[in-house]
Amino acid sequence: MNKRIPIGSHHLEKPIIQGGMGVGVSLGNLAGAVMKEGGMGVISAAHPGYRKEGFWKDPLACNIEALKEEAAKARAHSEGRGLLGVNVMVASHHYEEYVKAAIAAGVDAILSGAGMPMNLPAVEGSEQVALAPIVSSGRAARLILKSWDRHYHRCPDFIVVEGSLAGGHLGFKKEELQAGNVKELSELVSEVLQETKAYEELYQRSIPVFAAGGVYTREDIEALLQIGASGVQMATRFIATTECDADVAFKQKIITAGKEDITLVSSPAGLPGRAVMTSFMRRAKEGRIAPTRCIGCMKPCVPASTPYCISDALVHSVAGDVENGLVFAGANAWRITEIVSVHDLMAELWDA
Repeated sequence: MNKRIPIGSHHLEKPIIQGGMGVGVSLGNLAGAVMKEGGMGVISAAHPGYRKEGFWKDPLACNIEALKEEAAKARAHSEGRGLLGVNVMVASHHYEEYVKAAIAAGVDAILSGAGMPMNLPAVEGSEQVALAPIVSSGRAARLILKSWDRHYHRCPDFIVVEGSLAGGHLGFKKEELQAGNVKELSELVSEVLQETKAYEELYQRSIPVFAAGGVYTREDIEALLQIGASGVQMATRFIATTECDADVAFKQKIITAGKEDITLVSSPAGLPGRAVMTSFMRRAKEGRIAPTRCIGCMKPCVPASTPYCISDALVHSVAGDVENGLVFAGANAWRITEIVSVHDLMAELWDA
């Protein structure tokens, strides 16, 4: 049960990855605290520099500078334990620049979703940094495995399988989610495990699979390990921690949310998402909220027709103005009732 998990050239002490949360929800403070407990802490590359002067004029420079600073902060907090990852969305403008900045900051892993990271190995070709696609189906895993093998002679160092109960952007059609016409996480994990077998044999190495989306308790983790997952990725539960980098009002929005407050939303990224309902999102459902400025953050976003500015909404919420912002959260967020330390949460989830 306490076997260390191979992650490329590294090993993960505990089978828990803290999911990357942007904007600014998972930065160096949270990631470092998770690392200190033996997990993988993950910094989100979605506008980590939002607090910097000049951010709205030159977000790329601010974000790259912040990635370096937050990675150093995480390392300092970790006291030499755990692994450090950065989550970079495929849908981001400047995708390659953010991946390269994370690598230059000395991270152990790049996790990439919100699209298919087909070209990720072209950006980072060394074996020192573990590369992990985030997928929502066996088919997506198969396409990535086949493409990476054919074009780069490389397989993923691990894979995150994200089910339909996750927060943030989702790899499913909104109609499927609304109709409940989606597979259970356990079935998705089994599909991806089946796809990895041939490549594990070909490359003579394991490809650990981490399950994400709706994972809440130690029992959930153990059930997923029983069917072959190497570990889990969890995000929402880490919001309600003292070390989370978001404003306390953001955390309070999570712990006071009822089940009825958690809803599917449309994102300017062209993907459905899951969030806690706020006054802003109610207005967005009623009609378009035209952006007052644009920093060109997401490739699919068309400023002239976008339902709202996602960067503006996420910055408002993480800074504490939650009712005028967007609060991404998983389907089980309503079960959270208090703010705890990362140490206590990790002990609850995985008492080694």
